[in-house]
Amino acid sequence: MYDSARAKPNLANETVGLQITTREFDRVIVVDVVGKLTIGESRTQLRDLIHMLSGTGHKKFLLNLAGVDYVDSDGMGELVRCFTTVRQRGGEMKLVKVNKRVADLLQMTRLNTLFEIYGGKHSVVAGEKIRFE
Repeated sequence: MYDSARAKPNLANETVGLQITTREFDRVIVVDVVGKLTIGESRTQLRDLIHMLSGTGHKKFLLNLAGVDYVDSDGMGELVRCFTTVRQRGGEMKLVKVNKRVADLLQMTRLNTLFEIYGGKHSVVAGEKIRFE
């Protein structure tokens, strides 16, 4: 016998998807990302935002990943696609405040050689010097 009540997953404990906010600081677009960067409904949200902003002439991007606690292979692909979009349009994209888990994944996949990664207690908005060409 089919029990529809049992078939439905309990979504009460699921975290809300990816949250992305932007701000501009000294001609640099700071993109604050919070949540899990994984396959799902919001999987192209970051890419779409970067595509739109770079298409309107913005060239300098700083992805603040302090609020990202998990990245899967699809999320890593999204970071690479964002980087590629920005570079193809003559811009730069750098990462800041990457936690240990995500940093280890970037190192394991050797993507740490692709991205400039900044961390520590200070960010560009707090005065750390992150150089853009």
